[in-house]
Amino acid sequence: MGVGMDEDGKAAGSDSPHLDEGEQSQAAQHSGLRPLVIHEIIREEGEDELERSNGALTLSGFAAGLSMGFSFLTEALIRADLPASTWRHLIASFGYSVGFIIAVLGRQQLFTESTLTAILPLLTRRNGETALAVGRLWAIVLAMNLVGTWAFAALLLVHGVFSDAVVGSLGVIAREAIHDAFAATFIRAMFAGWLIALMVWILPSARSARLLTVLLITYVVAIAKLSHIVAGSAEAAYAVLIGTASFGQYLMGFLVPTLLGNIVGGVALVALLNHGTVAEEIQDGIDERGGRKAE
Repeated sequence: MGVGMDEDGKAAGSDSPHLDEGEQSQAAQHSGLRPLVIHEIIREEGEDELERSNGALTLSGFAAGLSMGFSFLTEALIRADLPASTWRHLIASFGYSVGFIIAVLGRQQLFTESTLTAILPLLTRRNGETALAVGRLWAIVLAMNLVGTWAFAALLLVHGVFSDAVVGSLGVIAREAIHDAFAATFIRAMFAGWLIALMVWILPSARSARLLTVLLITYVVAIAKLSHIVAGSAEAAYAVLIGTASFGQYLMGFLVPTLLGNIVGGVALVALLNHGTVAEEIQDGIDERGGRKAE
């Protein structure tokens, strides 16, 4: 039973004998969404994503990659103006949220969101056609997200655009994105994928607090130094471009463990679990509609 719902699944207060019709309507509007409603809102978003053309996915994925570069840049800008201290990371990490705010609220195609949105249609239908559609979406969006981050990182190399302090901060953040420990990076990425997919699950209920929701959850990703395949790619790509890391280190010290961890966190820990909580309701609805047709 969801928050704000009675045992029959109705909005709390919507049938109260102590409220008039207008007050009952107000109560209904302020009640939380049922898990099934949230599931179906996100599933419908996923259905729309799966139907988008290759060209639309390419452009939207590239735009998201560019936008996510602003997480890297904004964090470096804030860091450059703060004194060296134990709390500098806590303040500078607010900059990490900027790219997510642009990409998520701007409805640009971000790979880690699709670990939930595109998977729910697959879990609902469970057929090869949907699986192929998910694979097409993931391949295009991930590739273009990464291309966008590399393009953004290359722009940061233009001499004279930013102060020496900002350039120094960019270098420090970039070096931290690539790690030698594959397993540790995988676990950090799993937590990041888990949080981002949970953010997507929460957003339909957030309403006017969507901005705050994105800000707070991505801030946690930043302060915990978790690994995100798109935001981290801008940082890791910059490390390669300035020569502090090799492309091989980019692949095995960042890309592969982060990608795997983000997928596990988003699909296994959010999509599968949250779909499982409403799967019986979905099947009951399908059976009921099928019964009506048979009649």
